[in-house]
Amino acid sequence: MDYLLKTEPSTYSYADLQRDKTTIWDGVSNPVALKNLRAMKPGERLVIYHTGDEKSAVGTATVVSVDISDAKNPQVKIKVEKANAKPVTLAEAKANKLFAESPLARQGRLSVVPLTAAQFKFLTGE
Repeated sequence: MDYLLKTEPSTYSYADLQRDKTTIWDGVSNPVALKNLRAMKPGERLVIYHTGDEKSAVGTATVVSVDISDAKNPQVKIKVEKANAKPVTLAEAKANKLFAESPLARQGRLSVVPLTAAQFKFLTGE
């Protein structure tokens, strides 16, 4: 499974992840988003998405480790991969039939969104 992680760039941007190389993804409180975090496995691919004014997929990362010993605050360590050559906007994703049933288009407030391989490919240009 692949996932999209939403972040407000003024709080923690993709550039911050590039600088840090790895980080613990936290600050998630929505029960569905927490369920998605707990389901992650090392090696799974991630799309990092900037919210706010940008509303676009900006780069990729990989799950390094998942600690679910505290179910209400899972600790998912991620590592940076590469920035998208061109950010993919939310409008572009919503216009693509791949996202017709996706939580990305249907549940705008969900901060951790599962992706199909085809959706990942579209959002990353890979």
